[in-house]
Amino acid sequence: ENISDFSLNVTDCTQVVVPEEVFFTVAAAGILENLLILIAVVRNKNLHLPMYFFICSLAISDMLGSLYKTLENIFIILCKMGYLTRHGDFEKKLDDAMDSMFILSLLGSIFSLLAIAADRYITIFYALRYHNIMTLRRALVILAIIWAFCVGSSIAIALFSYEAATVIPFTILFPLMMCFILCLYVHMFLLARSHARKIASLPSSTVHHRTNTKGAITLTIFLGVFLCCWAPFVLHILLARFCPHNPYCACYMSIFHVNGTLIMCNAIINPMIFAFRSPELRSTFKKMFYCSR
Repeated sequence: ENISDFSLNVTDCTQVVVPEEVFFTVAAAGILENLLILIAVVRNKNLHLPMYFFICSLAISDMLGSLYKTLENIFIILCKMGYLTRHGDFEKKLDDAMDSMFILSLLGSIFSLLAIAADRYITIFYALRYHNIMTLRRALVILAIIWAFCVGSSIAIALFSYEAATVIPFTILFPLMMCFILCLYVHMFLLARSHARKIASLPSSTVHHRTNTKGAITLTIFLGVFLCCWAPFVLHILLARFCPHNPYCACYMSIFHVNGTLIMCNAIINPMIFAFRSPELRSTFKKMFYCSR
């Protein structure tokens, strides 16, 4: 709040506020869409595969992001109405819990995207040994390790968020992981053609290769959407920590609500991409809707 007031004094940038109706509508849509993904995977036994379990992990991360922004907005409304104070002990603990949820959502999304990318890499380049390499048990173990690390890291970062030694590794992790995933995708596309030639003699190899390439394109779209939706908010965290009184930084931080809305838009876009590009999920959704009718 102090940073916002300062930015109004030293810059011509006015605070951009997203209407509460729009905010809650976007958040509710993101939660419902990702919940639909989870229900579809649980109900369809044909989707009980490592790839879709990793997708469920991403859906849970998106739900946490939408839930975090919803709770934060409710918290701000209650403060304005006088039911809560900004500096009380209970409010401080509640704020730390919401910050932990936000960090958990971000870390969960990053590592879920990494797991999906690794799974797609194995599918494309080790197709004949995929079921031996990526078993369902190994996928569950990977997810358990990912979420245990994310939960522990989110609690630690939320408790020590005011320390520069905590903020710097957290913000550095985001571009490093994104660069690693991007390099993995580039490697996949560069070697996909040569790999297709090696398996050209196998039955249905062309169809299998096209399916895997389509999956790689889908995940690339996911990565681009993720960067566009989360990067502005991560940049906001960096600027708020290291240059809060700079006029240019303060001007950028005036669009805080817009950056938060982008996070929730990511939770809406991801399920739509899978719904449109995954035949298995489309078929499952149709069966679910017909049964409900």
